[in-house]
Parts: sequence; C-alpha cells; structure tokens
Amino acid sequence: MREELHERHGERMLRVNGVDLCIAEFGDEGGQGVVLVPGASSASDWWDDAFCEALAAGGHRVVRYDLRDTGRSTTRPLGQPDYTGDDLVEDLTALIRALELTPAHVVGLSLGGGLAQQLAIAHPETLASLSLLSTSPGGDDLPPMSAELAASFDAPSQPDDEGAPSVREAYVRSTLADESRFGGTIPVDEQRIRRIAGRVFDRSIDVEAGANHWGIPSASGTRAQLAEIAVPTLVVHGTEDPLFPLAHGEALAREIPDARLLPVPGLGHQFPPPETWDLIVPALLEHFRSAR
Repeated sequence: MREELHERHGERMLRVNGVDLCIAEFGDEGGQGVVLVPGASSASDWWDDAFCEALAAGGHRVVRYDLRDTGRSTTRPLGQPDYTGDDLVEDLTALIRALELTPAHVVGLSLGGGLAQQLAIAHPETLASLSLLSTSPGGDDLPPMSAELAASFDAPSQPDDEGAPSVREAYVRSTLADESRFGGTIPVDEQRIRRIAGRVFDRSIDVEAGANHWGIPSASGTRAQLAEIAVPTLVVHGTEDPLFPLAHGEALAREIPDARLLPVPGLGHQFPPPETWDLIVPALLEHFRSAR
C-alpha cells in the first residue's frame, strides 16, 4: 500500500546535502521552477495537489518536498535531531541546484518562509522571486500569539468519548484539532483535513519526528538583513493568523525592499485552504510573471 501511494502521487527521492529528500513534481518539466517549502512538522502533502496543479498551469515546473523529519525524507528519532535551521536552508539550496531550477520562484510557509528568507540572504542567485506565507521576521516588538491559542497549549487533553481510536485515527483527530486552533474564520473542511492527514500518516516514516523541528537551532541571519533582500518579494498573510498576527506580515513587507503585502481575509496560520485560492493563486502567478 505504501509503495502504491508513492507511485500514484509521482514521488521520488533526491539525494542532496547528505540526506534523502522526497519530492513530487507537477507541470512542465521545461518550465521555470516553483519550489514549495512547507512549515514546521508538516509533510509536503499540505500543499494540495490541486493547488500545485493550479500553479503549474501557468507553465511552471512545481516542486514540493518533505523537509527532514517529515514524510519520506531522512528522519531522525524523536528528540534526536542532528541538524540545524542552516542545514534545512542548505537542503533547499542543494535541491534547487540539483534539479537545475536556478533561478527558482520559492514559496515558503511559516518555518518554510523563514528558510526562504535566509536563502534570499545567503544564496540570492538561486532565486527568481520570493513568496512568504504566514511567516514572520521575528522580534519582541511584534504582537504575540493570541490569548486563545496560548491558552490551548496549556489546556489538559480531553478524554476520547468514542473509545480508544487507532493510532492513525488519533493522529487524524489531533490534526483536525490543530487546524481549528491555528485556523482563522474560514470553516474547517473536516473531510479535506481527514484526507490530507490520513495521507501524511500513511506515507510518513514517523509522523511524530516532525516535532524535532521545534528543538533545532534557528537558521542564521538577522532581521536587519531583510534590507539586503533584492529579489522580488510577495508577502501573503492571513488577517486572522493567531500565531503570527497580521503585523508580522506587515513588518516583512515594510522591511524587505519593494515587497508587496497581500492580506487574505479570514485566513489563519495554515496552508491555504481552497476558499483562498481564487485570491492567492492569481497573485502568485502574477508575481512570478512580473519577476521574469
């Protein structure tokens, strides 16, 4: 079953920077590259197939990949990461070069947006454009997470009223709860989240290992270096992001030269749900076109 899933979704392994990264490609092999970088603890499945196909329809070669410790990429035991944020940046750099995508349009979400920022600072030659979704420049001057989200981290877990679920079902339910906690005012599509979470569980080496991302040293680079970013940049940020309130996106757009901000009504701290694609996809495609 696991191998059937891999074949059906067009995945393959790529050896770069001393690790194996699982990638999937969409669109025109000869088109300009678009690389989608996921957030912390999130396998690449969260970039919906249809979202990838919509970007590929613009004549692009779209690549999504699993970060270390997610999906099928090189995975360490929980609590034993042997890498840093800088290593994740170098993974991304090596992937772009190995696939001969330079210069590529890089789209990063949350942690992936942080990696993309550092890529633009350390290896600007690899980039045609930068798109930063639901991420932050960091800094104590920016608003903290919402009180409701903060309280949810301290809340005791609730007993399961439907008896003991399977490990897979427990993971799916936990993912649904997280989508509700981190989402905005756009209703959660339970069927969609169940489908994605189930797929992540089925194809991952260890779904728990993604938590290693929370314990690794951050990538190098400082907020002041945002002023050095010279590639065309689009900042996409939800108006209802409970982890990084909109002011974080506004700061990025203000501090990266000539960056443009696209606020997305109702979007929380999450991979873009289909309700937002009519706004986000055309904006990304136009950003790619204008960066040529």
